[in-house]
Amino acid sequence: MFSIFERLVAPFPDDDRMPPRDGLLRFIAFYARPVWPLLLAMGVLTAAISIIEVSLFAFLGQIVDWFDTGDRATFLADNALALTGMAIVVLVVLPLLVFLEGLVTFQALSGNFPMRFRWQVHRWLLGQSLTFFQDEFAGRIATKLMQTALAVRETVMKFLDVMLYVAVYFTGIVVLVAGADWRLALPFVFWLAGYVALLRYFVPRLGAIAERQADARAQMTGRVVDAYTNIQTVKLFAHTRREAGHARTSMGAFLETVYAQMRRINAFYALLYMLNALLLFAVAALGILLWQSALISAGAIAAAIGLVLRINGMAQWIMWEVSQLFENIGTLRDGMTTFARTRAIDDAPNAGQLVVERGAIAFERVGFHYGRPHVDNRGVIDDFSLAIAPGEKIGLVCRSGAGKSTLLSLLLRFHDLESGRILVDDQDIARVTQASLRSNIGMVTQDTALLHRSVGDNVRYGKPDASDAEIAAALEAAHARDFIADLVDVHGHTGLDAMVGERGVKLSGGQRQRIALARVMLKNAPILLLDEATSALDSEVEAAITENLHALMHGKTVIAVAHRLSTIAALDRLVVIDEGRIIESGSHDELLAANGLYARLWAMQSGGFIGEDVAGRHAPA
Repeated sequence: MFSIFERLVAPFPDDDRMPPRDGLLRFIAFYARPVWPLLLAMGVLTAAISIIEVSLFAFLGQIVDWFDTGDRATFLADNALALTGMAIVVLVVLPLLVFLEGLVTFQALSGNFPMRFRWQVHRWLLGQSLTFFQDEFAGRIATKLMQTALAVRETVMKFLDVMLYVAVYFTGIVVLVAGADWRLALPFVFWLAGYVALLRYFVPRLGAIAERQADARAQMTGRVVDAYTNIQTVKLFAHTRREAGHARTSMGAFLETVYAQMRRINAFYALLYMLNALLLFAVAALGILLWQSALISAGAIAAAIGLVLRINGMAQWIMWEVSQLFENIGTLRDGMTTFARTRAIDDAPNAGQLVVERGAIAFERVGFHYGRPHVDNRGVIDDFSLAIAPGEKIGLVCRSGAGKSTLLSLLLRFHDLESGRILVDDQDIARVTQASLRSNIGMVTQDTALLHRSVGDNVRYGKPDASDAEIAAALEAAHARDFIADLVDVHGHTGLDAMVGERGVKLSGGQRQRIALARVMLKNAPILLLDEATSALDSEVEAAITENLHALMHGKTVIAVAHRLSTIAALDRLVVIDEGRIIESGSHDELLAANGLYARLWAMQSGGFIGEDVAGRHAPA
């Protein structure tokens, strides 16, 4: 039975649509729409339970009156039908309704509803641009995702639960008490007015604090995770105390929101307790006066006082539920600002699949400057044109920050162009899907980050369906098999099964680079980008890998970037870039003979590296 209800909501739908941005209610409704039938069922069951519980107090009053007027000898016989009916309600009907409500609430909704939200938002976020993730703490985004998922569930379910319970329960109370004497219902009406006034004053203020608290909590978590993620850097610079102070600042900011929240809750609680005490006093005093005037029975007083005591406990429960409701709304508003953000890079409508048969690449009058204002009408990349023939090996040469890595990012469509276009086999990359574009490009970067998974999983990332033989061949070509065989993690996993740690922190830079090379070799894409691909390797390993790297380049179109000119000197063509434009192009020997910037860079290299400051600005040679 449990599993039947647990399967009523699909937790992992094939849906990564953009969430609405125009209003909190539409945002909530977008994610709650698939579970509305179950929410309606929960509401009906909640209402039925409330009605039955109120009727129990009315029956209690009847019993008191029966005790007062009935004959003990014939009491059971005279009231057998009513007592039997109420026994069935108490022992069978009410527990069954509570059980059914629990199946809907706990089995169908409590787990599936927030997981569905996490899944949909996670899929949406994975499509966000690199800039989105560069502008946010990863830990902050993850914390918001987890918090907001629970906030959506709690907002919807608690709102229905509390509002229905209050509406049905309190209406039943007023009807029941007014049935004995309408004057006895007056204290309840005044209590309700006072209770609503308290809610209207405190709840919005608690909600505003909750929104600040959610952001402060995410900021605090982000700083803590940032320190843990970069723990090697923290220790290298002996900044453990500094990082503790950095986290303490955010913890203090979070604590201030907690203090503000608790002050208001304490005031709310004290005023509510006083209001409940006034209700108890008023009902008891009025009930005694009416009883003395023979206007109501003792049973009516018993039922009314019992309901007051019930309201006393229920009012405190509602107070917490409503305050949590608005706290969740605050969390939702904070999360919505992150999750409902439009994607900076998205596939064009009806984008097709990129088909690469030759591997020709063309940059046509490309302009891009990261959204910064133009300086002297020049951008990071300015009116840049370059044609690369199928299978041609190109080396990009320039100073640091002159645009070579930006060109690779633009080819991968990590950013959209401001002007011009980029073609792959005469197909505009802005008109094909990002997935098909990047599946046809293999890239090895200088800063290699591995997933916190096993070595095998990281290598297989290049080709998920690769055979063991293909993986072994890639590792052999990348000269990675020897050190992998010696790996052991804290759980006793060895070799390819050993975990590499977050971002591959358990491996050396050279080991991470060799796994990255194996991953790209396994992918075997027709276009290959190398951004300082062997920079983390020692000379012996680099020499051993270079031969296999040239074999990997065979038949592929290659764009390579390296500060160490000796690693790209043998490529088909070298393109020298300065201020976002091509100023020289040719083979290594041709550029040396031209005696321009490349020749000066080659001459000034110490150990084969380009210096950061090379003879100032210059005109094309």
